[in-house]
Amino acid sequence: MEAYQHLMIEREQPVNPRRPGPPPRVNVPDDIAAHGRRLYETFSAAKETTREDIGGFDDRRLFKLQIGTLTPDAIESIPGIELVSQEEGGYALAFANEKAMEEFEARLSKLMRGEAPTRKEIFYALQGFDHWTPDDRTGWALRRDGMPPGDMFMLDIELWPISRSDERTSLRTAFERWLTAQGIERLDYIDFDSLLVYRVRSTVAQAEQLLHHRDVRTVDLPPRFGLEPHLLTMDIQDLPAVPSPPEDAPIVAVLDSGIAGGHPLIGPALGDAQGFLLPDKAHHDDDGHGTHVAGIALYGDVEECAQAKAFVPLLRIVSGRILDDRAAGDRRLIENIVAEAVRYFHSEYGCRIFNLSYGDENKPYLGGHVRGLAYLLDQLSRELDVLFVVPTGNFKGTDEVPGDWKDDFPDYLLTEAARLLDPAPALNVLTVGSVARWDQSHYARRYPEDPREVSIAQREQPSPFTRCGLSIKGAVKPELVAYGGNWALHQGTKNLNSRKLGELSLSKDFVADGRLLAEEAGTSFAAPHVAHYAGRLLIELPNAGSNLIRALLVANAVAPPATRELFSNDRDKIAQSVGYGMVQSDTLYRSSEEQVTLIAEATLRNKHHHFYEIPIPESFYNAGKRSRRREIAVALAHCPSVRTTRIDYKASSFQFRLVEADSLDQVVATFNAATSKDDFPNIAELNLDQTCKNQYRSKGTVQCSTWTIKRPRGHRIFVVVTRKDPAWGESLSLEEEPYAVVIRLMDRENEEARLYAEVRAQLQVRERERARQRARA
Repeated sequence: MEAYQHLMIEREQPVNPRRPGPPPRVNVPDDIAAHGRRLYETFSAAKETTREDIGGFDDRRLFKLQIGTLTPDAIESIPGIELVSQEEGGYALAFANEKAMEEFEARLSKLMRGEAPTRKEIFYALQGFDHWTPDDRTGWALRRDGMPPGDMFMLDIELWPISRSDERTSLRTAFERWLTAQGIERLDYIDFDSLLVYRVRSTVAQAEQLLHHRDVRTVDLPPRFGLEPHLLTMDIQDLPAVPSPPEDAPIVAVLDSGIAGGHPLIGPALGDAQGFLLPDKAHHDDDGHGTHVAGIALYGDVEECAQAKAFVPLLRIVSGRILDDRAAGDRRLIENIVAEAVRYFHSEYGCRIFNLSYGDENKPYLGGHVRGLAYLLDQLSRELDVLFVVPTGNFKGTDEVPGDWKDDFPDYLLTEAARLLDPAPALNVLTVGSVARWDQSHYARRYPEDPREVSIAQREQPSPFTRCGLSIKGAVKPELVAYGGNWALHQGTKNLNSRKLGELSLSKDFVADGRLLAEEAGTSFAAPHVAHYAGRLLIELPNAGSNLIRALLVANAVAPPATRELFSNDRDKIAQSVGYGMVQSDTLYRSSEEQVTLIAEATLRNKHHHFYEIPIPESFYNAGKRSRRREIAVALAHCPSVRTTRIDYKASSFQFRLVEADSLDQVVATFNAATSKDDFPNIAELNLDQTCKNQYRSKGTVQCSTWTIKRPRGHRIFVVVTRKDPAWGESLSLEEEPYAVVIRLMDRENEEARLYAEVRAQLQVRERERARQRARA
C-alpha cells in the first residue's frame, strides 16, 4: 500500500464570537428569614471552631463555605474575604478578617429580619459555613494506613497555594519558622503557582499538630512505588550488528530507574544517561525497570524485532535516573527530581517526548482536585510544549477487591479501589492503560490438558492489573492503551503469575546471565509503546507541537473488539478502561488512498469559533456498494494552564462539533453570537453512530470521536472548534490559545478508492481560490 504525507487543512475565514449562555440563576429562598437563621447558626458554630486552628502567617480565620452552584469568586466581593480554594461538593475555602466576620454578621442579621442585604444573591445561594478540620486535612494514604511505625517518619504537607506573592512569601516564612519551633525537620519543598508542598520528618505528636495548622491543606504519606520486577529472560543469538540511528533522529527521554547503557541493543542509540538522585547521581540501572521501559520506547514491539532478528533504532534514547535501586525515590520530593530531569534534557537536547512509567500507590485519584506530580506535568507540558506519557498505575488488589480475580473480572477494574494513580489524572499528558497480548501462560503451555491455571484476560482485553478512569470532571482517562501483559490464576492455590504473559524487552543482566531480553508485566510497559509512536511521529512531522502529536495518536486509536465485546459495547465502561483505544500504527505516520489524514495547528480567542469544511469527494458517498463502511474521525488537543484550587482545573476549555449544513454561511450564522436561536435554529451534531459524544469527550484536553457513514449524505460537513474559558481562567490564558485538529477519512472497504488524490485535489482548488481572494484584497 503506497503511503503519502498527511495533508494540511486550512480553516475557513470566518471567526465568530460565541453566543453567550444565560446568566446563572439564583433561587430566592421560600422563607428568607429562616434561611438567614440557618446561615447565622452555622456561621457562629464555624467561627467558634476556627479557634482550634494553630499557626498561620496572619490572624485571619479559615472558613469552609458551602456555596453550591455560586461562582467562588463572588464571595470575594465581601470586604476582607480572600478566596483560597474551590473544593469538590460545592465548597469554597476562604480567609476572613475581623471586618469580614462583622460584615457577615450584619448581612445575616438583615436576612433573619427578612430583608435583602447587599449582594443578596450571594447570601441566597450560600448554604452554610463550616471549618477545615483535621479530618479534611488527612490525605488518602494516611487515612488508609494511619501514622507510620517508628519514632520518626516522613510526611508530605501541602499548604494553601496563596496567589499573592507577598502573602505566599509570608506564608512560607511563617510555616518554616513554625516547623523549626516545633522541632519538625524540613527535608524538601516545591513552590509552583498553585502547588506548595513540604516534605518533613516528624513524630506522631508533631503530625497531629500539622493536622491542626491553619495553613495546611493536606497531610499525607510520601509516594510508594510498588514496582516489583519479576524478570523472565530468553536468549537471542546471532543478531546482526545494531546500527546507530540517523543523526537527526528524534529523542525520547526515559525517566525511570536508570539504564544499562552498555547493553548492545541500547548502546548505539543512547545519547545521554544522567542521575538525578542525591548524593552520587549515579545513572546505572540496578533495578532493571528503566532498561525494560527504555527497550520498548526505543524499538516499540521488541518481540516483533526479536522474531525478525532485526533491531534497527530509528530514535535516540536519553535516560534520567529518578528512582533508586529499589525503584523508589530519595528524601527529596519526586516533583523536584522530575522537574530537574525534564529541564535538563529539554535544555541540552531539545527533548520533547518524555516517558515516565511511575505511579504513586499512595495517591489514587478518587475525585476532586488534581495535584502533586500530575499538576507539575500539566504545568511543564504547557511551559515547554513537551509530551509526557504516563501509565495508569498497577492494581494489586485490596483485602476486599476483588473477591476472586477471575470471577470478578473485569467488574473490579471499574470500582473505586482500582482508580488511577498519580500522575495519571494529569490532563495535558497522555495516560496509557494496559491490555493483554497473550492469554496462554507458561503452565498452560506446559500442561495443555490441565485446566487448573487460567489467564484472567483474553487477548486485547484490559489487563487484570490495569487501572481505570475517569479524571477530573469526568475527563476520559486513560486516553490510550497498549500491550502491557496479563496474569494467570491457579484455581487451586489462587496464586497469580505472569510468566510468558508479559511484555518482552531488554534485560539489564545481559552480562551476568548472557540473556539480552527479559519479560515483565505491568502498565509501566504499556506506556513506552505510546512514547515510541510519539517519537516516530516526529520523524514525519519534525515541527509538530505536542498538541498535534496527541491529536494524531488518539485519532488513530480504536477500542479493541475484544474489549468492546467484554463490556457489551457499554461506551462508558469502554471509555473508563481503554479510553479511545489502541493506536493503529499502520495509519499513524502516513496517509493512503483508502485513509486520508488532514492536520491543522491554529490559535483561537476566548468565546470564538473556528470552522473547517471537510473536503469529501463524491466517490466517498456514491462509488461502489452503498452498504460499505466509511468513517470520519475528528480529534482535537489543547494544553491549558491549570490551577489546583479550582474544581474546573483547566483555565481554558476547547471543544469541537461535527455538523452538517448546506453552506458555510449557514454554519457561521448558526454559531454567530448575534443570531438569536429564534431566528436561526441550531444545527445538531452529525446524527450518526459515533464513538464518543461531545458531553463526554469535551471534558478532556485531547478529544476524539469517530462517525460511521453507511449511506450517502445530502449536506456538506464542517468541524466547528469552540473556545470557552471560565472567568477565573482569563488572566492565566493567552489571548490566542493554540490547539491542533486532526480529521481522518476512511474508506477501507473500497478496493478502487482514490481518496487521497481526490481530497488533495479539492484542497488545491480551495488554495487557488484563497490566493485569488488575497490578490483582490
